[in-house]
Amino acid sequence: MKTQVAIIGAGPAGMFLAHMLRTEGIDSVVLERRDRDYVEGRVRAGVLEQIAVDVMRKLGLADRLDREGLVHGGTNLSLDGEIFHIDMEKLTGGSTVTVYGQQEVMFDLFEAAGPRGVNIVWNADNVSLHGLDSDKPSVRWTEEGAQKELQCDFVVGCDGFHGVSRQSIPDTVLRNFERVYPFGWLGILADVPPCNDELIYANHERGFALASMRSPTRSRYYIQCALDDRLEDWSDDRVWDEVCLRLGPTAAAKVVRGPSFEKSIAPLRSFVAEPMRWGRLFLAGDAAHIVPPTGAKGLNLAVSDVTYLSEALVEHYRERSAAGLDNYSARALARVWKAERFSWWFTSITHRFPNMDGFDRRIQMAELDYIRGSENAQRVLAENYVGLPLD
Repeated sequence: MKTQVAIIGAGPAGMFLAHMLRTEGIDSVVLERRDRDYVEGRVRAGVLEQIAVDVMRKLGLADRLDREGLVHGGTNLSLDGEIFHIDMEKLTGGSTVTVYGQQEVMFDLFEAAGPRGVNIVWNADNVSLHGLDSDKPSVRWTEEGAQKELQCDFVVGCDGFHGVSRQSIPDTVLRNFERVYPFGWLGILADVPPCNDELIYANHERGFALASMRSPTRSRYYIQCALDDRLEDWSDDRVWDEVCLRLGPTAAAKVVRGPSFEKSIAPLRSFVAEPMRWGRLFLAGDAAHIVPPTGAKGLNLAVSDVTYLSEALVEHYRERSAAGLDNYSARALARVWKAERFSWWFTSITHRFPNMDGFDRRIQMAELDYIRGSENAQRVLAENYVGLPLD
């Protein structure tokens, strides 16, 4: 088999890139080690920056998004139950975010793939990358017990934190930067109406909480928990009690309880790999960087990565110029690190850390109080939350 671009992984980065390249007449093949149901069923982020919304519209994939997505012009912060509002739309000159779950995004990408000729190989096992430092790279994998090989011009690793792509870069080249947080998020999904029409990020003496939603009838709640907590120790009633306590009485009065149909605990980390290019291999999305979910930057960074990369690949094939490809890593990393900074900062002011003393707590409270009283501070938060512009 031959193609121009081999894409490893059918998550957001891989599928957005495949659609972008298809619209420009560039051939690609997406290799995914799981099946569609698994990839589409993963519960992930639910907040899209305007850039991601614009990309879906440009690709002609936004019919359901425009019909069902919840446009938010603001968000809310809570300190020990006292809620204050950040008017992002006003502070940024009209920018908003849209609540639309990653599962819905993946459904739209997959549904359009077949009719548009986007080639996806499911259940591609034992993927390995070869000749990445040559002008004739290739990808090998096992499919239904048979060995397969794909020759290509470029390989794009979109296979997540544990994928083979980043591991294929020599240790002498790759630098990893990481911050592991000493807590996790316990999340539940329930078919109950949200307690508020916009998100609430709560800092409480017992820890962080987030009131979110997926639709007018489906809610997503998170609470900070210990890394060694077990799901079996968190009954639905216990989760709802803790959510209401941390959100405070105003929000709690509007919380509708119901049985959860999904419950999980996720660790938090910040991670960046540099560079995002080695030879004919390019990294995008979670293969290159991880952000804590505070601020919902993961999927949005994947979109900006592949926007930069698709532009560079189009320039290469149309103009025979390597300038965009050579600059891809530096260009993408400049935006990645700004998102990492915001996600780290937002996490640091909303969560309880194990070794916090009274001084640390007072600093946290002062930071949130400063944001509440300063339009300039709110503007900085809003600009980062809605998404910094592509350069």
